[in-house]
Amino acid sequence: MEEQALVHGLRARDSKVQEYLYEKYSKALFGVISRIIFDRDIAEEVFHDAFIKIVNKIDNYDESKGRIYTWMANICRNSAIDKTRSKEFSKMSKTNTIDAYVYGMENDSGTAASVDGIGVKELMDDLNNEQRFVMECIYFKGYTHTEVAEEYSLPLGTVKSRIRSAIKVLKLKADKI
Repeated sequence: MEEQALVHGLRARDSKVQEYLYEKYSKALFGVISRIIFDRDIAEEVFHDAFIKIVNKIDNYDESKGRIYTWMANICRNSAIDKTRSKEFSKMSKTNTIDAYVYGMENDSGTAASVDGIGVKELMDDLNNEQRFVMECIYFKGYTHTEVAEEYSLPLGTVKSRIRSAIKVLKLKADKI
């Protein structure tokens, strides 16, 4: 099918043309996305959304600005980039909790050292619930100060104050050890 006929069929909402588009271009367009998003499940989700966007926004395609494939590839690329910037994606990219990380290392290396063995849990026990929560989010889960504030609807100054007070408590405890 020629490009002009393809565009005309898509604009006419012809389902056979949409199927043809999928069969002919899906692998290449999925490749554009998977170069940005390495997790196959997420890349497939983004591809699905981008393909729907291509079909629904075909009226925005301007033949004078380039070929249909370039236009579709840009939609896929931009969809993948948007996904990597989303809160959902950034949450998935956070580091594991300290226990999961340490115990995962133990399983890989065959050693049996635990977080308790280095005294981290005992130090954290001296913090109040608010301090402990903020410290776990920032130091063990990889959140930034701003992300904690936004995610849990706390003022940024409150997050920073809790961190400072927690560090003071931990420093006093460490000095006694």
